Amino acid sequence: MNIKILDLNYKPTDIAVGSARSCYFGKHIVTPENAAKWDKKNELLDSIFKAGHHTTLMHYHFTILIEGMSRLLIWRMLHSHPFYNSEQVSQRYAKMKIENFTYPKNADKEKWKKYYEKMFFYYEELIEKLTPEIEKVLPKFKKKEAKKRAQEFARYLLPQGMNAHLYHTINVITALRYITAAKVMPEANEEAKEFAKKLEIEMLRIDENLAPLIDFAKNEKVVFSKIDIEKIKKAKNIGDERVKVFDIVDYDFELNENFAGVMRLSSMLLDESILGGFNSYIKLSLSADAQNQRHRRSPAVRPKLEDIYKRDYYIPPIIQGESLEIYKRAVEESYEFFEKERDVLGFGEAAYALLNAHNIEIVEHDDFNEFAHKAQMRLCYNAQEEIFDIVYEQVKQLKKAGVKAADKFLPPCSIRYAQGIRPVCPEGERFCGVKVWKLGFDEYERVI
Repeated sequence: MNIKILDLNYKPTDIAVGSARSCYFGKHIVTPENAAKWDKKNELLDSIFKAGHHTTLMHYHFTILIEGMSRLLIWRMLHSHPFYNSEQVSQRYAKMKIENFTYPKNADKEKWKKYYEKMFFYYEELIEKLTPEIEKVLPKFKKKEAKKRAQEFARYLLPQGMNAHLYHTINVITALRYITAAKVMPEANEEAKEFAKKLEIEMLRIDENLAPLIDFAKNEKVVFSKIDIEKIKKAKNIGDERVKVFDIVDYDFELNENFAGVMRLSSMLLDESILGGFNSYIKLSLSADAQNQRHRRSPAVRPKLEDIYKRDYYIPPIIQGESLEIYKRAVEESYEFFEKERDVLGFGEAAYALLNAHNIEIVEHDDFNEFAHKAQMRLCYNAQEEIFDIVYEQVKQLKKAGVKAADKFLPPCSIRYAQGIRPVCPEGERFCGVKVWKLGFDEYERVI
């Protein structure tokens, strides 16, 4: 794993102390340059940090270039909270490479190499099988995308040990929290600690005055919370459903230009939509949850994988016939390998072997303001199929429950059409080919 923090003109501790002093300095703002020269700078920094006054450390952001981090660790730590921004290589649209895998600590590397090669072989075989099948169902102007669409579905056969490269931006407090939290990550723990160490080195390269704060973070007590999904399921009468909406707070709101425009001004000019909301139980693949996490205002509790483990996996509807045989064979072989390695390495390290297709259970919370945006992104016909189906089911259940606002959870084209905004589809050449804005909710039907 390689990480590098992009250099900026100022040091984070100078900005933190300058902003803190500006709160109590009546004459003028205290600049970072002035803070740097102040002889009591480190004393004030230590005092406000240990007192929990952390907003001064949220002005400065680290933009980190990361290469060679596993999808497992990205899912478990980097994207499991709302305080980040990331742009990472897409498994939907970029062809993956066999050399890009993380190996568990103390693993038989040759054995794992053979496993990764085998799964990668299935991945490539499935792409070849699916491409002509997908080409048949795509509209004429989309047929050239058949192979990329095949990659989208074949990626379910890639293990969590698959690496990614990404831009990742966080503030100083979040960086310090990573250093603390890395100690208790239930999966990819050794990799998490490696990342924390490299992050520490980079932070000190940027600003040596962060050392006392880093030392504090390294010694802070932390636990990974116990989350009892079965208790929640029993309390909410959840059976075999993949999606179950509950705890609905019904509050109607006006669907206006703020929700329709690309600037998403509904997120800034808040209205009654923040007063309505609901919780959801969702069973979904690790692949779909990785996309689900990108909705940072849609937080979810994610138990330890070990606590909810069973052989359970998602099968995309497009996968039939010979493709389905390949898919099932790959998944069953992956479970066989994982369970053997679990007994040797422990669950958390063996989890690199779990495929994107592996199903997990989460409980998610949405307010109507956030969910209106999520529905736009995920009810678009260009959205990945599994997460489209999940959000469609959430909206369907809200409608069935009589929620007045449910009719406002629509794809972007439908909202833009209603508000008279042109072009109706904001995707340009990525237009799906279906005039969804002319369809009723019950008429939505994805071919792929």
